[in-house]
Amino acid sequence: MSGSARRATAPAHPGPDGDAESPDLRLVPAAAAAWAGMWVATAAQVTWLALGSALAISVGLLAIRRRSWATAAVAIVLAGCMLTGWARWWWQQHDPLTGLASDQAVATAELVVVGTPRSGEQQGVRPPWWLSAATLVGVEARGQRLASGALVQVSASGDDVAAWAHVVPGTTVRAVVRLGLADAGEQPQVQVRAREPPVVVLPPGPVDQTVERVRAGLRASAAHLDPEPRALVPALVVGDTSAMPAELVERFRVNGLTHLTAVSGANLTLLLAFLSTVARAVGVLGWWLRGLLGLGVVGFVLLCHAEPSVVRAAAMGLVGLIALGAGGRGGQAVRALCVAVVAIVFVDPDMARSAGFALSVLASAGIVAWSRRWTDLLAMRMPRPLAEGICTPLAAQLATQPLVTAISGQVSVAGLVANLVSGPLVGPATVLGFLAAASAIPLPLVATWFATGAGWCAQGLSWIARLGELLPGAAISWPAGWVALLVVTAGCVGAVLVLPRLLRNPWLAAAAALLIVLSLLRPVARPGWPPPDWAVVFCDVGQGDATLLRVAPRAAAVVDAGPDPSKLATCLRDLGVEQVPLAVLTHFHADHVTGIGVAIQGHRTERVIVSAATSPVGGRQLVEQAAAGVGLTQATPGTVLVVGELTVEVLAVRAGGGTVSVEEGESAAENDGSLVMRATIAGLRLLLAGDVEEDGQRNAVASGADLSTDVLLVPHHGSGRQLPEFLAATRASIAVFSVGLDNDYGHPAPRTQRAVEQLGMRILRTDQQGSIALSRNEGGVQVTTQK
Repeated sequence: MSGSARRATAPAHPGPDGDAESPDLRLVPAAAAAWAGMWVATAAQVTWLALGSALAISVGLLAIRRRSWATAAVAIVLAGCMLTGWARWWWQQHDPLTGLASDQAVATAELVVVGTPRSGEQQGVRPPWWLSAATLVGVEARGQRLASGALVQVSASGDDVAAWAHVVPGTTVRAVVRLGLADAGEQPQVQVRAREPPVVVLPPGPVDQTVERVRAGLRASAAHLDPEPRALVPALVVGDTSAMPAELVERFRVNGLTHLTAVSGANLTLLLAFLSTVARAVGVLGWWLRGLLGLGVVGFVLLCHAEPSVVRAAAMGLVGLIALGAGGRGGQAVRALCVAVVAIVFVDPDMARSAGFALSVLASAGIVAWSRRWTDLLAMRMPRPLAEGICTPLAAQLATQPLVTAISGQVSVAGLVANLVSGPLVGPATVLGFLAAASAIPLPLVATWFATGAGWCAQGLSWIARLGELLPGAAISWPAGWVALLVVTAGCVGAVLVLPRLLRNPWLAAAAALLIVLSLLRPVARPGWPPPDWAVVFCDVGQGDATLLRVAPRAAAVVDAGPDPSKLATCLRDLGVEQVPLAVLTHFHADHVTGIGVAIQGHRTERVIVSAATSPVGGRQLVEQAAAGVGLTQATPGTVLVVGELTVEVLAVRAGGGTVSVEEGESAAENDGSLVMRATIAGLRLLLAGDVEEDGQRNAVASGADLSTDVLLVPHHGSGRQLPEFLAATRASIAVFSVGLDNDYGHPAPRTQRAVEQLGMRILRTDQQGSIALSRNEGGVQVTTQK
């Protein structure tokens, strides 16, 4: 027998880095072709379709030349996906429902609420809200009745929230709604905004009622826990985040732990791994074991409500299970991942453009490629379950970090450590939580015991997130450009290459751990940020305003303080600001004053300037408490403030502004009570007008004040309530929109963006570019953005 034959038939032996079985890569090109084909099809652009068709033809010709069935299969999959995806898109665009939605028609809709509803309480001027996925049964609008079956997003706000919040998933309801289209790339495509409380047409079926009883039982079993673990247990098990406070949500985001509270493949992987282990221990094997795991998948999908994201999570969970070797050999995992990708994009082509889908695939790929090998190495020095709990989330994070950075504009250094430390807690918390849900109805006392164990683990996760948030280097702002993303990708690749050596050598591992700890204690500066000559920075604080005006090398005045103290603290720290001699608040809404304590405390503030407004009462009380040692100074038109090279002139403030008017409504009156100011610093003029709307802007124009400026911070975050005469009077060359990413207000309004563009202003946005620094040089205004 030849040497080559002996090599082909000899059994494989594990190498020093782990798994002996080579991954099956044969389906990778077909999966990539399916994904790319659906991405091109859903773009619905002639250029992309032409390029995709040319590529499919080229691959087909190559297959003929090489007589390769595998290459031919790639060409067929690519062409087939583009054709079917484009046909589906064309059908959607010509669907009468899409036409009604594009016209924002008012209709009577009958729909079935599905999925896990989300809701939020009133915050500042934002009313309470509720939203959920729903299946649209039919609509009546403009004299026509349409039968449908489309998946839509239904939402309610204000006084109608209470009624909608009591709708159990699976219930068929009828209500008057306004139809609308989601922004490009968002799904579902059709949005339904309720204009009245729902009328129940059909109650939920037996399955939905049972699922809701189980979910309610899970919440009840955790009711005796402290607030944070009580909210976390349902979130970890079934993705029910309704009880999580905003502060806890933000801590998990900063520490890269948000994926733990979303329905993901990791949840199902842990559940199936537990079921498989118990079943094998009691002698359940073969098809009986496969049947049990199948029932586990069905139960998981039903318990988490069968939304598209849950089905995707189920597919990725099966891949993760195979990767960890609980349901088959590790070498099968790549093939399973490819099959899952092809199936998902065929069933739902829009997934090809979903960031969530891309993150799921990348996380599964990381687990497939690295987790098992790293676990084998680490298991030499610790129990295997503990090693698995550390290596699995680490592999997923390294695989997804470049895309996470592209989306968020951050590198979460704390996330790396937080996922490592929290890994051993996630498994027990999730499994115990599932056991609590399973026993909640027949054995509520036993469910309480399981929930108590899950709560202990959840409390540990909460402490990890709280500690990570306090570290100065928890998250590093990072630009989303190609070069910067390549640097992040190179860093992740380097970590993947180095980790096997670190896992073998405890001294190297200890040195790496020390380096990470030092980076957390002393944050690493983002390349190019901040610019050394910055004069003004519009901080990225989410949906709110916070502007820093430099008055000395380590001192700056603050105009408004944003909605999130931690984000303002990060901005101050990144810029090296140690002193805030002057703080000015345009009005007292939460998205402008919540961070005032951070701006004042420890920064030697000498003056706090406010308007005469007395409402909202909560906002003014918060400011008074934060400035108790300084006091408040009321500004009026003509007030001039000078600090170093900075001059702030109060140009206008509406008489009686901030006093609630029945005709205007509370928020409009308070918005129009904002101070309208011009700040001059280092040769730059800025117009800062808080949230003034048309009446407040009309008052500023009528006052006769000179409103001309170089830079306009567009009032009220670029809402549609802008007075054309006011915008024109500013004669600004730059318009800045301080807005939160994917905010629910629709800010900035498209018509406002068009208005400032028509006036020749350059648009800058904090949601897209992060914090924005300005300075003046010989060529004009120098702009540096964080992303």
